[in-house]
Amino acid sequence: MSDVTFMEEKKKTEHRWFEDAMALLMGTSLVSFGVLFLKHAGLLTGGTAGLSLLLHYKYGIAFGIVFFLINLPFYYLAIRRMGLAFTIKTFTAVFLVSTFSSLHDKFITIQDLNPLYAAIFGGFIFGVGFIILFRHKASLGGFNILALYLQDRFSIKAGWLLMGVDITIMLISLSIVSTYQLILSIFCGLVLNLIIALNHRQDRYTV
Repeated sequence: MSDVTFMEEKKKTEHRWFEDAMALLMGTSLVSFGVLFLKHAGLLTGGTAGLSLLLHYKYGIAFGIVFFLINLPFYYLAIRRMGLAFTIKTFTAVFLVSTFSSLHDKFITIQDLNPLYAAIFGGFIFGVGFIILFRHKASLGGFNILALYLQDRFSIKAGWLLMGVDITIMLISLSIVSTYQLILSIFCGLVLNLIIALNHRQDRYTV
């Protein structure tokens, strides 16, 4: 394939603004619905979402408010490392997840939710939501941005730092959730990451 043909093909597959807008709407809707599952089952996840759930369980503060505020300090790093477009999309995604997570309860009532079911399908929903956001060059901010910045600046491995953050959140949560809920939370995280690993590979896409 010639360079001209490749560039033409790449141009054809680039996402347009309304496609990005629809992706942000769909991706954040799914992620926030996954949060609903975890909240009703008393489960956790990693990153800023997990920290937000932890504070929600411990102090009764609305998840959406905590999640939005916790992410604010990371946008400066996002602009420096990822660029303005990525940062705007990420800010929008965080705002929408924060908003939608507070709205779902007004439209759906969950009276009985099996924790194992919540862990499995919560992981499915999270995974699909994240893939949609990643494919449109957006994220949910938080510790991922900090980890990438510290890796560039101080050669601290991002993977190890993120693992340490998640382990710390899980260990602190033992004072709030049961061991069974913690095990299911870890299982939910494994399901989520498996879906992302199997379905989001840069060598399969051109954008």
